[in-house]
Amino acid sequence: MACEAKRPKVDNDASLQNFLRWCDCVNLVLSKKVQVCKGGVVADYGMVAQEDIGEGEVLFTIPRSALLHQGTTHVAALLEQEKDSLESTSGWVPLLLALLYEYTTTQSKWKPYLSLWTDFKMLDHPMFWSKEERDSLLRGTGIPEAVDKDLVNIKREYRDVVRPFISKHPDMWNTRTHTLELYTQLVAFVMAYSFQEPQEEDDDEDDEEDPPNPPMMVPMADMLNHVSKHNANLEFTPDSLKMVCVRPIKKGEEVFNTYGQMANWQLLHMYGFTQTHSDNDADTADIPVINLYKAATKEPDGDQQLLAEMWELLRDKEAFVFGKDSCFTHTELHSVLKVLCMSREEFLEFKNNDGWEDDEDEDETIFQVFSNDGLLELKSKWRRLIHEAARLTVMGYPNLDEDRVLMEDQASLERLSRRQRNALKVRYGQKSILDKVMELTKS
Repeated sequence: MACEAKRPKVDNDASLQNFLRWCDCVNLVLSKKVQVCKGGVVADYGMVAQEDIGEGEVLFTIPRSALLHQGTTHVAALLEQEKDSLESTSGWVPLLLALLYEYTTTQSKWKPYLSLWTDFKMLDHPMFWSKEERDSLLRGTGIPEAVDKDLVNIKREYRDVVRPFISKHPDMWNTRTHTLELYTQLVAFVMAYSFQEPQEEDDDEDDEEDPPNPPMMVPMADMLNHVSKHNANLEFTPDSLKMVCVRPIKKGEEVFNTYGQMANWQLLHMYGFTQTHSDNDADTADIPVINLYKAATKEPDGDQQLLAEMWELLRDKEAFVFGKDSCFTHTELHSVLKVLCMSREEFLEFKNNDGWEDDEDEDETIFQVFSNDGLLELKSKWRRLIHEAARLTVMGYPNLDEDRVLMEDQASLERLSRRQRNALKVRYGQKSILDKVMELTKS
């Protein structure tokens, strides 16, 4: 359905019209074949094709002078001058200080752009949910733990880096306006709407890997919504950024960018939305390493003392990530399974040799071993361990029996709140993957 049939006319939306006029002023060129919409798309704002669009056509071009980041803000010189004092774990402080300034000053060059977000109520990241909501709706998904870590880091960054800098420059910022609450909202804004320019490829393999480019705000590009099967992609050139059609778009279809291959838990954590599990080919589920260890302790012939020694070596390992077709962390899973199945003599030799040397030639073979087809052919003990670890992981989710019923009952699904639906889609997607793993590894 075309956008006009599902939303008020654009000229009734003063903020959007003001933004589009601003786009003309900053030489942002928008194709006549697309229309920016508020309503009638999968989120508050979006873009819909007004004509058929062919692969390779440019949908809009953004000059670099219209980008908002620490190098283009009015306070750029000050941020550059004191950049050493703004270093942090996130690396986002300069951009966030620029946003704090530009968002609250009436003289901002980007005011028509930033005015699209008169408040941040549309941001529904789990960091804005109550702890009770996170723990009850998202238990087992990994999101509550990630959010708790985020909130601790944001508070520390504001207290130790941002607030002292603000206090030092009261002519530009003040702690009454530029509060921790606003800072947290802008962190979510950057998480949901910023872009990072890809690193240039370097042929010199001996050089250390450069740090990633800092995030930046890209007006118009951030109006596009995400699906994994997208039809447009942002390209970077020395003078501008261009949104280019990567597969034909029919008149009336929404234009979608991609945020990358992201599982539903990542989409909800970083962007505040989810996709239906069947539509998200990048969905994943984690099996914590401790559950693999617990599975090993249940083996009838297990040497509990030996397993305890093994756990001391393995406890810092990351979770094992399973996708719809294979285990993405197959090399790590292979190594841990080998350790847990060692005899005491083999384990002693393993520790004395500081583990195994990585064999890159084996990586493809190991990948096949832990694909869905490969799981069927695993040795029986490995299958048992994976099966039990997956079962223990599934038991960590709430509402085991209710979720499937809800997903299959459209009327019940529509009665849920937005947060309940998003949490359900994360849980259901992860449990679907784990159910498949259990099916492939059952005895």
